[in-house]
Amino acid sequence: MASMLAGCGGSGPARTPPVAGVAGYQGAGSISCVPFARARTGIELRGDAWQWWDAALGRYQRGRRPAAGHVLVMGRTRRLPQGHLSVVRRQVAAREIRVDHANWAEAGGQGRGRIAEDQPVIDVSAGNDWTAVRVWYPPIQDYGHTVFAAHGFISPRLAAG
Repeated sequence: MASMLAGCGGSGPARTPPVAGVAGYQGAGSISCVPFARARTGIELRGDAWQWWDAALGRYQRGRRPAAGHVLVMGRTRRLPQGHLSVVRRQVAAREIRVDHANWAEAGGQGRGRIAEDQPVIDVSAGNDWTAVRVWYPPIQDYGHTVFAAHGFISPRLAAG
């Protein structure tokens, strides 16, 4: 059930643009989003996903605009106690990106610890600044109903100075 996503926050808008041909989970195994993002980007940060935003300050470039290879940092909530990281694969439109991420699954579900690639994420923030997002949920082949708070994007490029 989409409402049982590991990492759900509050509820959001129910209508989303249709998306066809999005793959589900790949392979078997058990990996969380933090080591997955670190391995994919080379960003050398430690701690839970929600801690990456502050940890990147002064070390890596941070911003509100997505780009391939950047890490989307989602905040910590009651239902997402460690936050979540997704690696931007590509930008599709001004308010849609595709990400690769690990461990985005129904609590206790089949996708837990698995990798999902080229998954849609849409910006639903009022200010078009990627501070609120909805994320594709493979078991239902649609966006989940939850709106997640996002801190922004961390670039693998080192901060200046």
